[in-house]
Amino acid sequence: MAFPLRAFLPLFLHFCLLSRSVRAKVELSMDDSMEVYQADQAEIPCQYNFTDTDSEPSFVMFQWFVRAEGNGLRTRIFYGDVGQQIVDNNTNYTGRIQVILGQMESRLIIQNVQPSDDREFFCQVNGLAAGNAERKTHLRVFAPPEPPAIEPVPTGISVTNEIPSKVASCEARHAFPKPNITWYRNGVPLAPTPGLVKMLILVSRDSSGFLTVESTLEYKVVKEDKDAHFSCEVSFSVPGAIRTIESHRINITVHYPTTMVDLWKEWPQGLVKEGDTVELRCQGDGNPPPSFVFNREQEPDVDLGGTGDVLILPRVSRKDGGVYQCRPQNNDVQTEVKAEVQLTVHYLDEAFVVPKDSEVMLRGEDLTATCNALSSLRTSTAWYKDGQQVGQGNTLHLQDASYDTSGVYVCEVTVPSLPSLNTSGSVHIIVQGGPQVLGAEQEVQLVEAAGRTVNLSCEVLGYPAPSISWTITGSQNWQEVVSKSDDHMTRSVVSVEVTSDVSALCNASNDMGAEAKAFSVKAIPRVTTTAPFSPAEGSGVIIVVIILCLLLLAFLGSVLYFLHKKGKIPCGRSGKQEITKEKTTKDDIVVEMKTNTKNEEAVLLKAVNGDKKGPNDQVTVV
Repeated sequence: MAFPLRAFLPLFLHFCLLSRSVRAKVELSMDDSMEVYQADQAEIPCQYNFTDTDSEPSFVMFQWFVRAEGNGLRTRIFYGDVGQQIVDNNTNYTGRIQVILGQMESRLIIQNVQPSDDREFFCQVNGLAAGNAERKTHLRVFAPPEPPAIEPVPTGISVTNEIPSKVASCEARHAFPKPNITWYRNGVPLAPTPGLVKMLILVSRDSSGFLTVESTLEYKVVKEDKDAHFSCEVSFSVPGAIRTIESHRINITVHYPTTMVDLWKEWPQGLVKEGDTVELRCQGDGNPPPSFVFNREQEPDVDLGGTGDVLILPRVSRKDGGVYQCRPQNNDVQTEVKAEVQLTVHYLDEAFVVPKDSEVMLRGEDLTATCNALSSLRTSTAWYKDGQQVGQGNTLHLQDASYDTSGVYVCEVTVPSLPSLNTSGSVHIIVQGGPQVLGAEQEVQLVEAAGRTVNLSCEVLGYPAPSISWTITGSQNWQEVVSKSDDHMTRSVVSVEVTSDVSALCNASNDMGAEAKAFSVKAIPRVTTTAPFSPAEGSGVIIVVIILCLLLLAFLGSVLYFLHKKGKIPCGRSGKQEITKEKTTKDDIVVEMKTNTKNEEAVLLKAVNGDKKGPNDQVTVV
């Protein structure tokens, strides 16, 4: 039956005292330290021997201790001999350690090493009469930190701060032992400097013994730091080496006052004209961008009320031109900072035309009209009548005025360098003179069948508008069917029943004179037949007559065209006679002939099939 070792302990100690006279001694050999990664397995060897092998004791007892954290006291965690090994209960190592006893060696094995295991472990060997010996090994545990987390301050840092300001923080978590943090600016390490650079270190330990190190960088920034990159580097120990991890680089927001300002016209692009909306923009080199005060150079104390960095000038006029200035609000720089820009507002006044509105001139006279418009830029002027260009430049010359000269003349003034800037004016030219009857150079001669009605037309130019009267002999049945007048022409048409030869005279007159046009209508009797014929014979006669008339028309047309091409028959308004047949039948054919310069008589040929025409049949002659 086995007995607990504790029962023999008093006897064991007494035996040791009796055996002190024995010359053999026990000696131990252990490493001063051992390095291992967290969560790994640690094996701490403890080797022993006796100085006198002849008197080597037959019983050897082993004990392992660990130095308690904080108070420095030792706590036993294992005891035993070759035959029996016991792990002490209720310690941090109960269930995690194992001791292997070998040839002249006791090996302590620790599972799942944690930062709390970073301490001294003691090996004690008692050889009874050979005495006892004790050595220790410092177990060093290493846990690399997580990659450093760098965080800049969320707000801007002003260069006007007199003392260093917090720039960023860097944190290394879950490390053991405590890592070191170094700060860099553009890759150059920063060292603490009074009044310029300062680092604050905060170390915390969690329940598992891991350390978290937070370093805060306080730095007196300057304007150039707006483009600088800051980073932190964590250096930490591992078994047999030192390693580093660098954070990513960050920028910081630097606030600095405005030292330079620029002012320009944002809109519109190009030249500015009256009526435009102008946008002026001011920009400085300060951060954050300040709001600006806008004013005119001639009124420096009048705030024009811009919004932020923009000044809107709606519907500008020429009086809005001048020098505009801007300066930052609440700027920390003592020297005044401002910028200015010249605003030129171009204009084009309304066109002034001489003569104004309307002008009356006599036939044959000359007239000079001018058109001018005051402008800040070079202008171009063109004259138009009835949509057609009739002149270029400020002056329009009208020479030897005729009735065709009458009308409205429009001058358009444009600015070539600013096409959207334009204006126009007009003058109404009225040519005054006596009546001019169209076609009055020769008498109009007509031939018409008796009983028919002919329309005689008379068109007259003149100003003041002429009055028209008719003198008709040879017919009692006539009436004026058209009478109208406009700015350029007066027209009258009379309808005359031809009962015999008719003579008509169109008389036109105004305050400037009179003129007449003569018409002569020769009446011819209607051609009729009383011979009886059958419907078939009548139709044949009609067809033959129509064919003959068509052939005669073709022949006369060819002769007239030939004479015209040879220059024997002049063409003009005065030589044209219009014969309008208001009512015709399939049996009536009307031919219009033009007289030559010798007033050859026009002949009106008609083919009649024997039907009697009504008295309302008429011809219009101009």
